[in-house]
Amino acid sequence: MTENAWPARTARLEIRRAAPEDLEAIWEYRRLPEVNNWLGGGAGSLEYFQERMRDPDRLNTLFAITLLQDGGAPVIGDIMVRIGDGWSQREVRDQAAGVEAELGWALAPAFTGHGYATEAVRAVIDVCFGPLGLRRVHAGCFAANEASWRLMERLGMRREEFSRKTALHRSGEWMDGMNYGILAEEWSDH
Repeated sequence: MTENAWPARTARLEIRRAAPEDLEAIWEYRRLPEVNNWLGGGAGSLEYFQERMRDPDRLNTLFAITLLQDGGAPVIGDIMVRIGDGWSQREVRDQAAGVEAELGWALAPAFTGHGYATEAVRAVIDVCFGPLGLRRVHAGCFAANEASWRLMERLGMRREEFSRKTALHRSGEWMDGMNYGILAEEWSDH
């Protein structure tokens, strides 16, 4: 990732690369049932979470959301930005390398309902289509996670898939899934 693309700032937020010292604050809200219910990996203990997230491949995709008015602290949420390749035929594989990003996010419950998640994801998409020069951004969620899919729709992302009972939740229930995407040329129309 282009290092000079970060941090991203809005009127109220800074989105910056997460550091090992942010992990405890991130774990504090990710371990809460109302947040953890929708995440792919269980938070587990703080030690387990820190060990898993200190893997450079994971930590390099994690960005902390902080409030500017509080001098950049505390961490109120996080966004995963995983750059990947688009699907391609073999002969043109090099042209599809590193052209899209998968996003995922979590926000501390005390900070929901203020538009912070929408503002942060919008800023990250701006970075993806601006300094990073990507062509496509996508994200997915459980269909029951209404807050996430409504956020994607607010941002103009297109529902590309609604799959029936495609994802096994840790509760043992097979849940419906939803995937959204947006292209750079669609984003520039916003």
